[in-house]
Amino acid sequence: MSSNSNIDIWIAGAFAAFTVDLIVYPLDTIKTRIQSPDYKRIYTNGAEGAVNRALFRGGYQGVGSVIIATLPSSGAFFTTYEGVKSVISDRNPTVNGKAFLPQPLIHAAASGTAELVSCAILTPAEVIKQNAQMVDNSPGKPRVNATLQTIRRFQSNPLALWRGYTALAGRNLPFTALQFPLFERIKVSIKRYRDEKGIRTNTLLEGGLITAVSAGTGGSLAAVVTTPVDVVKTRIMLAAAESAAEDQKPGKGAVVDATGKTVQDAKQTVKDAVKNLTKPPSRKGSMQIAREIVADAGIKGLFRGGLLRGMWTMLGSGLYLGVYETGRIYLASRRGESLDGDDVM
Repeated sequence: MSSNSNIDIWIAGAFAAFTVDLIVYPLDTIKTRIQSPDYKRIYTNGAEGAVNRALFRGGYQGVGSVIIATLPSSGAFFTTYEGVKSVISDRNPTVNGKAFLPQPLIHAAASGTAELVSCAILTPAEVIKQNAQMVDNSPGKPRVNATLQTIRRFQSNPLALWRGYTALAGRNLPFTALQFPLFERIKVSIKRYRDEKGIRTNTLLEGGLITAVSAGTGGSLAAVVTTPVDVVKTRIMLAAAESAAEDQKPGKGAVVDATGKTVQDAKQTVKDAVKNLTKPPSRKGSMQIAREIVADAGIKGLFRGGLLRGMWTMLGSGLYLGVYETGRIYLASRRGESLDGDDVM
């Protein structure tokens, strides 16, 4: 593997994330709306159950917050992933001529660690994004900026934006723990097959395509399997805004200052504000939300949007990792480093 600098990895990861966000974001918006508790009320035509146009309107609502946060979070993810994978691989002891830790376990550990770092940066944008995706900008109503309207709901308690961290990490950890070992395994299998057939070219284009196919296949499988966790995570993220709005309501008879804060709020210490972060984003736990979904729509309710999620993850993951690997190798080659079969992923 080429010896990329952290800057190379950061730039490649950020560019990949930016490219994917612009292409697949509308599909993510539709998925959020399908998984929301208000899906039937807002996006279907009453008793008929037919989907109405509102489901497809405003597909890019909230995209700005995601682009701003995705650039540093994706760069942090890949820097951490490559670093942890390298450290574990270098220190992996050999027992009876074989590596003690199998490669899938190393990839899962590296991607899981990277995901925890990435989620800390991405959580506020994810909360803003999913709530902005649900803002109603139907014709005939005053048009509003969905992102700004959502941010205002957190203005008195911005730390509430991080309340969805555990929900996001709880979704992303099992997803990446499945996706990356599958991705690495499929990639190796494709390379081996092409080597055996004598059709391997070791070009940058071939490497990008192999990575895209491997990542798309592994990502779509992981996405379908983890859909129930994603549905619960969506409900929790949407509840975070309601929870924050409740926090900033002054009590009955409370004296407020010019900013709308109570005297008690004005005296709140930094320590108290940090404690606020630990509050759950929803007054309901994950298991309670899951049970309510099953009671309302059966087991299939936990897989709502699963097919769509699998499709856009196949496209998104393929583009994401394909662009990342191609960009990483391209940046290395510009410095004059020679490429071999292991460099071109």
